[in-house]
Amino acid sequence: QVQLVESGGGSVQAGGSLRLSCAYTRSQYYMGWFRQAPGKEREGVAAISSGGSFITYYTDSVKGRYTISIDGAKNTLYLQMNNLKPEDTAMYYCAADPWVDRGFRLTEYTYRGQGTQVTVSS
Repeated sequence: QVQLVESGGGSVQAGGSLRLSCAYTRSQYYMGWFRQAPGKEREGVAAISSGGSFITYYTDSVKGRYTISIDGAKNTLYLQMNNLKPEDTAMYYCAADPWVDRGFRLTEYTYRGQGTQVTVSS
């Protein structure tokens, strides 16, 4: 069983930054973040694959603002979020999957954490 524990959420003003962390017990082939805002569907935000070379994925709305990274020595996944916008407000979940063919379908990942809230005010 893989455990994922998120931290780092909070409330910031538009244009601000936050860094989310996800402590994991065992690395998986794919690791990433998805988010869900009230009344909206889950949305894959960013992911990283660990097969050979680290390939990253970002949804279009966060490209150039978010950066995903992983520190294997600390068993921690990060999401650096800059230039935050009110529409980024959501619960952010860390997710992971061992299946190579899963791809970047983040909302289908096998393992997920409890989430951390990000609120961006205008």
